[in-house]
Amino acid sequence: MSPADHPSQHAPELRAAARHFGRRRFLTATGAAAALAFAVNLPATGAASAAELDAARITDDPFTLGVASGDPLPDSVLLWTRLAPAPYQPDGGLPAQRVTVTWELALDERFRRVVRRGRATAHPEFDHTVHVEVGHLAPAHVYYYRFRVGGWVSPAGRTRTAPARGSRAGLDFGLVSCQKYDEGYYTAYKHLAEEDVDVVYHLGDYLYEYAVNSVAGSRAYPAGTLPAVFNRETVTLEDYRLRYALYKSDPDLRAAHAAHPFVVTWDDHETENNYADDTPENSVPPEEFLLRRAAAYRAYWENMPLRRPQMPEGADLKLYRRLHWGRLAQFDVLDTRQYRSDQAYGDGWQYSGPESEDPSRTLTGDAQERWLINGWHRSDAVWNVVPQQVTFSRRYNSTTLPSKVSMDSWDGYPASRERVLAGAQAAGVENLMVLTGDVHVHYAFDIKRDFSDPGSRTVGTEIVTTSVTSGRDGSAKPSNWDTLMTANPHLKFFSGLRGYVTVSLDRELARADYKTVSHVTTQGAPLTTAASFVTEVGDQGLKPA
Repeated sequence: MSPADHPSQHAPELRAAARHFGRRRFLTATGAAAALAFAVNLPATGAASAAELDAARITDDPFTLGVASGDPLPDSVLLWTRLAPAPYQPDGGLPAQRVTVTWELALDERFRRVVRRGRATAHPEFDHTVHVEVGHLAPAHVYYYRFRVGGWVSPAGRTRTAPARGSRAGLDFGLVSCQKYDEGYYTAYKHLAEEDVDVVYHLGDYLYEYAVNSVAGSRAYPAGTLPAVFNRETVTLEDYRLRYALYKSDPDLRAAHAAHPFVVTWDDHETENNYADDTPENSVPPEEFLLRRAAAYRAYWENMPLRRPQMPEGADLKLYRRLHWGRLAQFDVLDTRQYRSDQAYGDGWQYSGPESEDPSRTLTGDAQERWLINGWHRSDAVWNVVPQQVTFSRRYNSTTLPSKVSMDSWDGYPASRERVLAGAQAAGVENLMVLTGDVHVHYAFDIKRDFSDPGSRTVGTEIVTTSVTSGRDGSAKPSNWDTLMTANPHLKFFSGLRGYVTVSLDRELARADYKTVSHVTTQGAPLTTAASFVTEVGDQGLKPA
């Protein structure tokens, strides 16, 4: 079902207002986007926008969607939860009243040494989500946290702060992406929750906008298990909020969030498949698509462990941001959806040509591109790491030339990629690592300064993580394995199984371990390390570990 056929469209007054403002004015007129895209309902800072609910009236567990933390800084962590006694209902099982929530942060999992505590308000305008930025913490510390409301206590979460800015401490992190709920169980998350990593980077497609039937597709629940509210494509704010509730009801996903802080960025499916800036995939008017984008962005912020600077303004949300792990690593988290030029030649796999090679085309937008390159010029980190969404390295799908390339990836924006590589070179970046999701396979790439010359200098590495579930079980050697490995000599590893990647960084080398599970359409698959590679500081290029 396309959004144009969706039975639950935006309120008529919003649609009419969007048409009145038009496509560009909707984006740029002062206050227009905020007024149209639900921001009128945001509670004012410090204000009581709704009557307060007596928490004693909450008779069912409100912490059904677990807890999470994110974006660790040396002196601060972000804590998240949502109150939803009935998560599959549009209101989450709570009236449109604010709820006071208390929180605690401790040095031990039994909460005998509580170092911070406080109160926060779960506003109905934010779907009773809670974002708490806890400051004045010690760097490089593990903390435990929990929430209370009425007589209910949340599960405990474990998080950590980043090391001090001058620290030389090492780092272990996980990479995940693409977790379509109805294409399998989150077995990878069950294993990831047991890993000893400092932080997890989620590289996009946290949810999918497509309808989920009552048996949850490949999960094959008993008929009628899921309510009909999920069996439609997400378009409205209510739709997106409900879809996050469905995904976060999974116990393995909740376990991973409780075990590790996450750093998140989105790809396309959090809004709509392969959208580009304000251009939709489907043939709805662009101004109406911006209403959908506003709804998607609002629900994303509400449900992710993101800080206040990432709060959306109407149809916009500034997701790109910079984090540090001491002097070891600088992480420049990108958004390659919100500002990109529309895909050339109608999207998909196409031959390159004047349209895709137009130097004015951009995947990041001009402002984000300048921010990235300027940040490299100021970086004193050993490793400069770029968590982002779509395949950065060249990827031919044929052993004969010319070969088609993906117009949705950096191959469809070669001038944009060249500006980034030239910027890294000008900034003196010696140890570049790009982190990627999207494609539902594991890849390990050497990043070449000139992909048209196999002998060109290797300037970095690209670690591509497979999906958690998207694509169902997959296979270790997909049908195009031989072709891609032959056509792309800078591709060092390729697997089509599900799983995740763990990466260890220190001042001498990086190690990437590609983890896989044999199946996801049924539960209980064991974890296997399918391949391991290292790349050395000052000598970029992946070598088997």
